Amino acid sequence: MARPRQFDEASALAAAIRCFWSRGYEATSVRDLADAMGITGPSLYNAFGDKRALYLRAIDHYVENGFCDRVRRFENQLAPLAAIAAFFDEIVALSLADTEHKGCLVVNAALETAPHDAEFQAALAAVLGDMESFFLRCVQAGQAAGSVNPTQPAADLARTLLGLLMGLRVLARARPEPALLRGMVRPVLALLDAGTTAAPGSPS
Repeated sequence: MARPRQFDEASALAAAIRCFWSRGYEATSVRDLADAMGITGPSLYNAFGDKRALYLRAIDHYVENGFCDRVRRFENQLAPLAAIAAFFDEIVALSLADTEHKGCLVVNAALETAPHDAEFQAALAAVLGDMESFFLRCVQAGQAAGSVNPTQPAADLARTLLGLLMGLRVLARARPEPALLRGMVRPVLALLDAGTTAAPGSPS
């Protein structure tokens, strides 16, 4: 009969996420992870698999409790343009509150591991695809409702928003300045807003 686990798996996973987040994948050893999680190396392997499997699970957990949570809250409760604005307001607030300058775990993984590892690249491409899809749904709904600029293809606007998100998270690690980050968001929201992109003389 298998012995019951003697630790809280959710707490251990949260500790692993913090460890990967602060050190990065390559610089984090299995010993670092086991120490941070308060478990032995064999217990880590039994519960989570090897370091690679644990890293992928950490990213999945991070995305589910970050990006996916924001999508559920904003897309279902706010008008499309307001949902996009609220999404970026929260990203800027999180970036400014990140006193350790850890950045975004997904962006960090995309920069560190994806270029050199096909499995990580595929996993992160799927996450970025979900982010782009959220922006695309909001833009398409806003264009249909008349609140989002219809003169630009929805797919292009969604990609612009994805690029803004990635750029914000990278820049915030080096220059976490409110004016800088908010100044990046404002012109993109203005580009989206059908009320501010109307041609001169046209009704607003």
